[in-house]
Amino acid sequence: MLTDFKTLMVELNDEIAIIKLNNPPVNQLSTLLRTEMAAAFEAAFASTRIKGVVLTGIGKNFMAGGDITEMANITDTLLLFDEVMAYNRFQAIIENGPKPVVAAINGPALGGGLELAMACHYRVAATGVKVGQPEVQLGLIPGAGGTQRLARLCGLDTALSMITTGKPISGEKALEHGIVDGVFPQEELLHQAVLAAKSFVRKERRLSIHRTRNKKEKLPSNPDKQAIINTAVQMAAKQAKGPGAPYKAMEALSMGLSDDFEDDIQREAQLFCECALSQEAKNLISIFLNSRKAGRLERTRAVTPMAVKTVAMLGLGVMGAGIANLLLKGGFRAVLWDLDEAALGKGVERVRKTFAFAVKTGRMTPEELDGLIADKAVVTTDLDQIKGADLVIEAVVENMDIKKDLWARVDTICGPDTVFATNTSALPVTGLAASLGDPGRMLGLHFFNPAERMQLVEVITAKTTSDLTLATGVAFSRRIGKIPVVVNDGPGFYTSRQLNALMGESNFMLEQGIPLGVIDQALTEFGMPMGAFTLHDLTGIDIGFHVANYFEREFGDRWKVAEIHKKIFETGCYGRKTGAGYYDYTHKKPVPNTVVEQLVSTHLEKSNPAGMPEVTSETLAKRMLARAINEAAFMMDEGICDNRPQDMDLAMVYGCGYPAARGGIFREADTWGIGKVYDYLLELEDEFGPRFTPSPLLRFMAADNRTFYTTCQGGNHG
Repeated sequence: MLTDFKTLMVELNDEIAIIKLNNPPVNQLSTLLRTEMAAAFEAAFASTRIKGVVLTGIGKNFMAGGDITEMANITDTLLLFDEVMAYNRFQAIIENGPKPVVAAINGPALGGGLELAMACHYRVAATGVKVGQPEVQLGLIPGAGGTQRLARLCGLDTALSMITTGKPISGEKALEHGIVDGVFPQEELLHQAVLAAKSFVRKERRLSIHRTRNKKEKLPSNPDKQAIINTAVQMAAKQAKGPGAPYKAMEALSMGLSDDFEDDIQREAQLFCECALSQEAKNLISIFLNSRKAGRLERTRAVTPMAVKTVAMLGLGVMGAGIANLLLKGGFRAVLWDLDEAALGKGVERVRKTFAFAVKTGRMTPEELDGLIADKAVVTTDLDQIKGADLVIEAVVENMDIKKDLWARVDTICGPDTVFATNTSALPVTGLAASLGDPGRMLGLHFFNPAERMQLVEVITAKTTSDLTLATGVAFSRRIGKIPVVVNDGPGFYTSRQLNALMGESNFMLEQGIPLGVIDQALTEFGMPMGAFTLHDLTGIDIGFHVANYFEREFGDRWKVAEIHKKIFETGCYGRKTGAGYYDYTHKKPVPNTVVEQLVSTHLEKSNPAGMPEVTSETLAKRMLARAINEAAFMMDEGICDNRPQDMDLAMVYGCGYPAARGGIFREADTWGIGKVYDYLLELEDEFGPRFTPSPLLRFMAADNRTFYTTCQGGNHG
């Protein structure tokens, strides 16, 4: 009766049944697990022998939430609502049940995991576990009592913070706030949970006052509740540029926390369903699910990657230092090389600075950092020291001849099985690979600055890259905690070209007399982390100008460089590194650079006497987005993306800060409608010329009513 389960293990400790969740890898709340839990609790409550229940997980997993893949397939509101309410009724059976249920939180209790624990009568957590309601990160709100039970346990302020940010807290913090009732070492947890269950059996604790739905002592009065939530709404509105889920959560709390708990739960479930079927949630869930599959290609499915234990890092500039940080944290033996002692000394200091935050916050002591470098790193100017490396990563100056010369030397030192990776952001990897005796050993690993924090690695396959080399590069990227997106070799690869397409229209807008602050605001309101000119100043106007010229040489008039861009480059104001670029950084806060303002004013007197056109943030963002979608289609048609729009959208989200709630460039195009995008491009082409000439692929898709995510086909559609 209590043993025939696929996702549960049940043990007896005297009169206490111990139900262990066993649904690897993280005990996701699948349909089968829900069904078997319901059966197990029904049997336990019906048994005369069993007096109480402990609910826990196998190993160090409690429950990390619901199975998103199941929910993503539901498109009918009523069906989803019925599913959600069925699970709420199951939790009510636990909470209102005749026997005590103690949650022994032995691992992360997130989303549905915390909701399940809160429906129990008592909660103990293992030292160091995390608990939280992260649903807003997927455009959702808690749907199984999370908003209503959490506030009753910890108070409205703490619940608001946890639910609207989605950030988990430690078990120790949860104890301070009353979310759990005890924290114990992992090895003592189950014993303490059994003791707690037996204390209920002995009537030392009363079930009625431990039912979370009955707790009201931490709830504010209704006027205070509304005042708190109104303040939270106002604060959210000041920084709102993402999904609406936090507002739905606030609505659930505002309209809930009443004397009618069942009514509160039903309202929360309705709001959950509204979120779940929204475009924002679909986009965020798609990004989440696709990130798990990134880099897993058919061509490498049967390939076993090379084992990587020793990695050589050539060049310790800003990017090389960030990659070195990842190697040291990842447990690799790291050979850190630079050209001479001066460069090496500066490079090692840069590596140390990448750990500054960890040291400042107490996660690492200076002595531990010294020990890590001493134990794991070989710091050298002798290139022969890289002999024996399983992987060599190069991040020296972006000069084709210098890189090729270095790789030719490396090729004579390393063994025949070493994998070679260049961290170029634009140079052709196929050309670099030609400097090797076996070009199949090279690929590109394009990290993003700061490498130690940015989640994306763009994995570039040269025309000659072998399947083994590719599989090894992807596996290595996963091992250092990155999301690997595979693209084919081409000018700017995918991400650099796509970002420049999105931002590149900004200088042409400046030439129309549109103030740079208005243009930047359009992009930040759209959801980008910064505006185009702020980004230009951060990365360097000189670098951006050279990249723009590179694309113009490669693609012709479609990528023609704006005249104002050239004039600003000639001023020598290159951005933050020179103290001024589009903005002046010599003040407390950046202000428009008067040199650039005067230059633009002079330019406009000659070219645009009519002055600034009537624009809105929405129309400016729409124009920039149209150009970006068009460039994405060109790259798809050229084979840069291998017909994988989902991976390319991951690249923009994780590498460039594209708002995840919008889903990415390709998802945005599908949502907008390819036909509408195509027609709008024709309008822009009439007004602005060949920068907006629609790609052959978009023309084909518009005529055939296709979308990127369902029916996109590459190849020649001209």
